[in-house]
This record gives sequence, C-alpha cells and structure tokens, in this order.
Amino acid sequence: MIDATEQINAVRRQVGSRTLEAGEARVTTIGQTYDAPVEDVWDACTNAERIPRWFLPISGELRLGGRYQLEGNAGGVVETCDPPHSFTATWEYGGEVSWIEVRLTPQDGDRTRFELHHIAHVDDDRWAQFGPGAVGIGWDLGLLGLATYFGTPGAGVRPEDAEAWSASAEGRSFMTLASERWREASVAAGTDPEAARAAAEQVTAFYTGVSA
Repeated sequence: MIDATEQINAVRRQVGSRTLEAGEARVTTIGQTYDAPVEDVWDACTNAERIPRWFLPISGELRLGGRYQLEGNAGGVVETCDPPHSFTATWEYGGEVSWIEVRLTPQDGDRTRFELHHIAHVDDDRWAQFGPGAVGIGWDLGLLGLATYFGTPGAGVRPEDAEAWSASAEGRSFMTLASERWREASVAAGTDPEAARAAAEQVTAFYTGVSA
C-alpha cells in the first residue's frame, strides 16, 4: 500500500480567493508531482478509458465544449483545452456550479507537476462550518488515486476498492490527516486558528462518519 503519511506529505495545499464577475470566490488548490511524462499524465486525466482506473467512471464528450458526467458525482462542460498543459471545466453538483482548472507542468527526469484549482462561490456560513476541507479532502482522495495509478503495480487503493477502503481505519486515518493539512492551509490563508479547527473537526466527522 502507499504510505498514507508519505502521500499526505507529497501534496501541496493552498487556500486563496479570486474575483469573478459574480463576485468573490474561494480557491482551493492542490498539487503533486508524479513520476510520469506530461503526455502520459494528460492522457490519464482526459481519456475516458483511463479516468476510471484512478478516479471515477465517466461519460460524455471529453472535448472542448463537450459535457461530461462522473458517475455518482459532478458533471459539467469543458470550457478550455490546451493539451497537454491545461484544461478548465465547470463542476456542477447538487444544483450548484463551481469551476476546476487543471495544469500540468513538465519537471526534470520525465516527471510532471499536477495542479488543480477548485473555484467556488461559498457563503461565509458554509465556509465557517466546513472550511476548505469540504472539497479539499475529496481532491486528496483523487490525487491518492492518481499516485496509486502511477505507482507500483498492485500497490495503493484501486477505484473498485475505494469505498471499502474509505470506511476502513486506514482510510479514515488518511482523511483525518488530509483534513488537518487543510486546516493548516486555511490558517496560513488568514483564517482564525480556532475557527479553522472547528471547521476541520466538522468536515472530518462528515467524511469519516465519526462525530466531532
């Protein structure tokens, strides 16, 4: 298995904001470097046959202007596409619309830096309740899947095992660690430490099913 602490430490998390036409939006950024060339990482992130191997089954048209749907999760429209460097798309879930930006940057030694920005209008009450971990922990699980996919064959968490793993002690520990790192990122962005801790406790309880 991939070491949970090693994977948590391999990921960079950042919390910020961006001004959109509709007003101020919160930006949750997550990134990791993978031992694979940029063309391979791009294909893994945009090929409908490969995405289910590390993330979720997907349907639709994965092209500029095309609409996609992740099974049991978000759907949306591909808004920009610059292979093999970046794409943007709407992220539509639960009647709400946010946006994702994925950027891939070649690194030395045929490695690739993956960075995802999730941009959303989140009201102050909801932010105070759950903080950046509300979307951040989910993306941590996604990057874990990608690390598994580009890691040692047979290691890590396969998508078909993800649900059972998430309910296991190991899975709950991983999500708790991820929540703590998102708390740290929130404090670094200027959130009051006690408010950030309260939000982290709430979102950890939501993901793990263990009461705060």
